[in-house]
Amino acid sequence: MTAADTASVDEGQVSTAPTRPFSAFEWMIAGRYLRSRRRETFISVIAGFSFAGIMLGVATLIIVMAVMNGFRSELLGKILGINGHMLVQPIDLPLTDYDAVAGRLEGVPDVVAAIPFIEGQALVSGPAGNLGALVRGVYESDLRRIPLVANTVQHGTLDGFDAGEGVAIGEGMARQLGLMAGDNITIISPRGSVTPMGVTPRVKSYPVTAIFKIGMSEYDGTFLFMPLEEAQAYFNMDTKATGIEIYVTDPDKVGNMTTAIEEAAERPTFVTDWRQRNVTFFAALEVERNVMFIILTLIVLVAALNIISGMIMLVKDKGKDIAILRTMGSTRGAVMRIFLITGASIGCVGTLAGFVLGLVVCLNIESIRQFVSWVTRSDIFPEELYFLSRLPADIDSGETITVLVMALGLSLLATVYPAWRAARLDPVEALRYE
Repeated sequence: MTAADTASVDEGQVSTAPTRPFSAFEWMIAGRYLRSRRRETFISVIAGFSFAGIMLGVATLIIVMAVMNGFRSELLGKILGINGHMLVQPIDLPLTDYDAVAGRLEGVPDVVAAIPFIEGQALVSGPAGNLGALVRGVYESDLRRIPLVANTVQHGTLDGFDAGEGVAIGEGMARQLGLMAGDNITIISPRGSVTPMGVTPRVKSYPVTAIFKIGMSEYDGTFLFMPLEEAQAYFNMDTKATGIEIYVTDPDKVGNMTTAIEEAAERPTFVTDWRQRNVTFFAALEVERNVMFIILTLIVLVAALNIISGMIMLVKDKGKDIAILRTMGSTRGAVMRIFLITGASIGCVGTLAGFVLGLVVCLNIESIRQFVSWVTRSDIFPEELYFLSRLPADIDSGETITVLVMALGLSLLATVYPAWRAARLDPVEALRYE
């Protein structure tokens, strides 16, 4: 066989050998199109903005959804931590056998604690002013079973809470009234003693034995705990209780426990759970969370549209190159895959960068908040408005995966039409005037 014959055989092999999909050749061409050249600066700028848009959109979605989840979890933990998961209140007859009822309720499976309490509203006064308070009377042993209070005592102690006439107040109330542990707080109730002249308000001073900080301004500024027997005497409740708070192992399963609780009470009772008492609040949070997701998704959509415009301009600019590739034997599929790789690379790298950025911000959200507040000299997360003393962030893996898949899907869809136009380009027309 001569050299000419060998060359012809080799040429035949080269011309007939198909190119594997997404081969190194296609990745090489796509990489060259992504790199900026002097006359392609404008196209590279559009690609850069598309990358930045997707990165910021994904990061913003992850951060906002994590903050919304953290906000809901923190509020739910604070609300249920101090108010209980279920509330048992008497019907017809006063709750005088509260100790016996609480003992039977604690025997129900999955019930962690049943805490009888006295509750009433009053005006509290201190050296710095007056404010309204929610006074709750409980046993010392039961108060210690509420971790949000027992584990957050900042000043003073709960020791001897039942024996003395002292009270425990929140840090917000102590700050507003100008009180410290050991100072006296005056409690004024409109339901006082009955005299021939009518009902006179009851005014009594108590020493502050403990100051706690739950971390929720609404509770730290309004809750006041006093011994159960002292609360009964103060509110003229004698041997009665307002109700019994029940804590369970799984708050999401309280709906299945109502019947067992009613049967264990062995008396007419009205049982409500935390979902019924806070339905409006948590429904509003859920609506806000869904609306924020939809709105912020538009950022990713706009970035995907930027990919479309940038890729269409790239296809028009590379018309001659596409025609040459086609005349050299590249198929329409190969050309389409080259531009799919080019556009999808922007979306994939942008999505990955957005995920990393969002993760870093979420893990350091409180430090960032404090830094921004220090720079701007303003409180960007006031606890009086948002109820919480710190900015929470709780990353949900399912939601994060949904955001990443959505961003990748939009990026890929944005690349399909420009890649299809490149594959449909007629080489003859592209080279007619070259």
